[in-house]
Amino acid sequence: MTDLIQDLQWRYATKKYTSQTVSEKLVAQIVEAVNLSASSCGLQPYRLFVISNPEVKKQLAEGSFNSQIGESSHLLVFAGMNRITTGYITEYVSMMERQREMEPGALSEFADNLISFFSTQTAEQNAIWSSKQAYIGLGTALIAAAALKVDSTPMEGFDANVFDKVLGLTDKGLHCSVILSLGYRDQANDFLASLKKTRLPITEFSTEIK
Repeated sequence: MTDLIQDLQWRYATKKYTSQTVSEKLVAQIVEAVNLSASSCGLQPYRLFVISNPEVKKQLAEGSFNSQIGESSHLLVFAGMNRITTGYITEYVSMMERQREMEPGALSEFADNLISFFSTQTAEQNAIWSSKQAYIGLGTALIAAAALKVDSTPMEGFDANVFDKVLGLTDKGLHCSVILSLGYRDQANDFLASLKKTRLPITEFSTEIK
């Protein structure tokens, strides 16, 4: 746990990156960590796009004040689902049964309950819910990157319509929820790199109820 706290103290929202590339091995570990992240009902209602292509990153950076989009080694795009459909639930639960070596239909009651609930939700409610789940994955990615000593920057200040268009997300039934750049801090040119991390005292931030 001591190492984890030190990793989180080391982490900050990097403003300037060097040209050093994050190895595919490290990126793969971060992606795997996101895949293992918690999600409500275990449904993973979002998809992750891992972008290293310079031209694609340049297109995605257009109109954004976040220079980290284009300068990063890799860009992770968390894209929430627009609809949680009956078909998706059925296929996902079937996958759960196979991976757990259960009889087909063993989780049918679970699937039926999910279908019953999501069928009452509007498209907007579905999209909001899936984006909230994506943020859980974002948190996992931030912690995983810090543990691997890979710098990162979570971002909301981007044109989601540009991302949806460039990545063809709408056609995939997805929408861009949040993004995370990966790379290595430019110690000399990032004004935040040498600043002490500031947070509320634990006694002010956290309340114990015994």
